[in-house]
Amino acid sequence: MRSSSPSLPGPEVVTRLHERIIAWFAESSRDLPWRSPERTAWQVMVSEFMLQQTPVVRVLPVWRRWMELWPTPAALAASSTGDAVREWGRLGYPRRALRLHAAAAAIVERHGGEVPREHAQLLDLPGVGSYTAAAISVFAFGRRQTVIDTNIRRVHARAVSGKALPGRSLTAAETRLADALMPEDDAAAVAWNVSVMELGALVCTARSPLCDACPVLEDCAWVAAGRPEADYVPTGQAWKGTDRQARGAIMAVLRAAEAPVPRESLVAPAAAAGPERPRAGRWARRGRRNRRGGRGRRGGWCRLVGRRHRRRDHGGPAAARAGRPARAAGALPDRPAHRRPGPRRRRRGEPPPLSPDPSPTAAGSSGCCRACSA
Repeated sequence: MRSSSPSLPGPEVVTRLHERIIAWFAESSRDLPWRSPERTAWQVMVSEFMLQQTPVVRVLPVWRRWMELWPTPAALAASSTGDAVREWGRLGYPRRALRLHAAAAAIVERHGGEVPREHAQLLDLPGVGSYTAAAISVFAFGRRQTVIDTNIRRVHARAVSGKALPGRSLTAAETRLADALMPEDDAAAVAWNVSVMELGALVCTARSPLCDACPVLEDCAWVAAGRPEADYVPTGQAWKGTDRQARGAIMAVLRAAEAPVPRESLVAPAAAAGPERPRAGRWARRGRRNRRGGRGRRGGWCRLVGRRHRRRDHGGPAAARAGRPARAAGALPDRPAHRRPGPRRRRRGEPPPLSPDPSPTAAGSSGCCRACSA
């Protein structure tokens, strides 16, 4: 089903949004090295790879280290993938380092070591998707492209759509809204993209928005609607006790090693960081006893009787303690004809009965379960 596009505010409101947010960015934006006038397309490209699902404060030292080691795509392509992963440090998702290395090699091979300017050529590079290609086109080459990240989606949802948070995933309606809000001029479009992104990162945050510091508070549709609650509560990814933590511990050992690491040296860090194995509950333990044909409360599946049973169904010590005469091992219990087990549909995992009326001798020798042989 096609999602409906939210209605745009009037032209005067859109113009005020453009002017006030861009003016706010000129005064309050962060001084980041990949935004400087002397930046190169390669510096912007590396920053976009590193900033995926990673905060700026963690990216800055790693980005500076990479620019010292590999200031051009050719320098990175000439190094090994192991060096790239090692210098990726603790940014997480080390596959990004491998994809960035592959993209650098493709740039050297196909484009003479220069980051391509065309959007289609950027999309052909390894690890470059629609968002990364648009971001490089906008922030490196000043092209008019629609950039949509989490921060931009949140500002659009509140200022224009009147919602506390955007949907969990990007919709076609959000893309149409972002296209409609984009200024026509290339320079203004570049300034609009980076300004809205910065506003969402610093002021219009997900959990505690600083509405008093927002430059478009008077025109915000969410504030005008009374700041309604979101349909869901955003939750971050867990780290402690997850496989991600275990992989991080293994990668830390590998990064610090100068030679091949034996597998035994990786087991202890992974076990210390990995999740504990949950203890089996009462029902899980009972299920294991039943599968083994044990003496649990309901016992195991008996191929002789054709159903789950208690141990006393075959006589034995339990029947003797109850004051009933013990039957021979394997003998069928004395039951009325209408209560004798008949053919039934077996459940998944249940063994088939041996025969409808097995002889006591054969049943006793087969030992179909511990209850039968008791």
